[in-house]
Amino acid sequence: MSEADPASPCISVCLLDENDICVGCYRSATEITDWFMASSAQRREMLQLAAERRLADDKVQLR
Repeated sequence: MSEADPASPCISVCLLDENDICVGCYRSATEITDWFMASSAQRREMLQLAAERRLADDKVQLR
């Protein structure tokens, strides 16, 4: 991982909800498995999607 690569948003709370979205980091199951092979741009896109999911979630947030 280079300095430009975004860090994984994993907070070690790994539990998928009924929509296959992690309740800890808000990435989809596919995004989680694709993370290590993804480019920096793809990782940033995944982080943006996760942030949007987090904001849309009306549950208590861990972060």
